[in-house]
Amino acid sequence: MQQQINIPYYATNTNNVNALAEALDHSTKHSIGNNPWNYEFSGEADFNIAYTDAGIVLKFNVTEESILARFTKANDPVYKDSCVEFFIALNNDSQYYNFEFNCTGTCLAGYGSSAQDRKLLPADQIKKIQVTSSFKSGKQNTKEMVSWELTLFIPNGVFIHHKIESFKGQEARVNFYKCGDDLPKPHYLCWNPIKDAVEPNFHMPNYFGKAVFLKN
Repeated sequence: MQQQINIPYYATNTNNVNALAEALDHSTKHSIGNNPWNYEFSGEADFNIAYTDAGIVLKFNVTEESILARFTKANDPVYKDSCVEFFIALNNDSQYYNFEFNCTGTCLAGYGSSAQDRKLLPADQIKKIQVTSSFKSGKQNTKEMVSWELTLFIPNGVFIHHKIESFKGQEARVNFYKCGDDLPKPHYLCWNPIKDAVEPNFHMPNYFGKAVFLKN
């Protein structure tokens, strides 16, 4: 089953991630709720997404039992921390970008056609991604939980293997994920369902959903 997401256009001159985060609160939330490998996860994860003339805006909202944020350098293995991920194949290409962020915004990013075929994006490009995050704790169904938000602004130029003047009217293939390899309860969730993978593997472009960048 291939889901489709329509990505709204924001006509704004600001690239300020905090202002964009507030605007995203009024857009549609999409659940990262598929659990193809049936790992225990008692929280929830979702995201909002939009784009401007200058780039993609993405906000993740997560509630989970515990968080981990050990990695601080670009292209560190952030999937071992409390992690959210965005994979995108442009122009129906066989190759795709993977953007992976721990809950404080440290990013691992690559490009290629499979898990084995990845070229990491340079750290100076990753640093162009604007990030803001927030955290709060509280009880949910008598269980102590941590809620966190991570908002990202990914400029067009970070997609270094393409020349993007605007995403307007384009289509892409995408998936969105939540994971945490080294958490007390590891888990692997996705937006578009994944099948036929015995072990957790997000690098399954045949299970990406469809994204349409709306013109207005």
